[in-house]
Amino acid sequence: MTKRMLLLFCACLLLVAGLVTTAARAEPAFGKQTLKVGATGGDVYELQGRLKYLGFYTGKIDGQFRQRTYRAVRLFQYQFGLKVDGVVGPKTKRQLVDASKEWAPGVSPRIYKKGDRGRYVWELQRRLQYIGFYAGKIDGKFGSQTDRAVRDFQYEFALKVDGRVGPKTKLKLWKATRGWKPGAKGKERGKPPAMTRIKPMNRVPRNTNGLSRGDIRVMSQAVHAEARGEPYVGQVAVAAVILNRLESEKFPDSPAAIIYQPLAFEAVSDGQINMEPNQQAKKAVNDALNGWDPSGGALYYFNPATATSDWIWSRPQIKRIGKHIFTK
Repeated sequence: MTKRMLLLFCACLLLVAGLVTTAARAEPAFGKQTLKVGATGGDVYELQGRLKYLGFYTGKIDGQFRQRTYRAVRLFQYQFGLKVDGVVGPKTKRQLVDASKEWAPGVSPRIYKKGDRGRYVWELQRRLQYIGFYAGKIDGKFGSQTDRAVRDFQYEFALKVDGRVGPKTKLKLWKATRGWKPGAKGKERGKPPAMTRIKPMNRVPRNTNGLSRGDIRVMSQAVHAEARGEPYVGQVAVAAVILNRLESEKFPDSPAAIIYQPLAFEAVSDGQINMEPNQQAKKAVNDALNGWDPSGGALYYFNPATATSDWIWSRPQIKRIGKHIFTK
């Protein structure tokens, strides 16, 4: 009788422990508060951490919901088919938690490289296969063939070619394989979405990279004023420089603030920024927004025929397009 009671007691303890564990797991990762510009605190820390883990956010994790966080939220919402309003409500929270299950506070974004293995490597191989970069076995092992496929992808999409899959490569691959489905079997070679690789797109994309119409307009004005006499690829490169600055913590966190930063753009100084942009300038901005960066990741550019600053000449040069030299 005593032995039966002891067994019953142990069973009850296990049941209670299981319920407690389940309840703990069922608790939402965020609080109930809707997060938007101006919010502060622990929930914003978590929001920024998860967005940074996925590659959508590139700023500091400071618990301050400002413009850079707002743009990251909008881009996340766009990528996941949610209402793009920059407000983090229940639906956005659920989708974000589901997409960043492996995230934990204090853990930096995981970078995958040759020698790694596991669930994400399996997904990486599937996505690369979907757009024709990988033709090997889907085995979840980051071997030589996967490494070559990653490098090919990085080269084609103007990323740093190092075979390391960090936030930027993940996000670019994510964008390029929107039609891929995890449940599909067999060799997948579905048609990838309209996304720029080496040449300009044939149609204007819907992707706005989380920017507003006003942001896109002021970028178009800058491209038109700064590069209207340049080849088309040079105009896209100028737009890409603005976006590269937007991703860097060294610069302001909005296109307008970047463009109107003192001494940043000659077109602001001489008033040409106020000219009406033509369709080609608008298309160049859209191509840059959709992932084409002919500048090779440049943060600056200058005209060697007119530049007199020793500082700009000292910057590491990447390439020359038309009359402009693009630098780091």
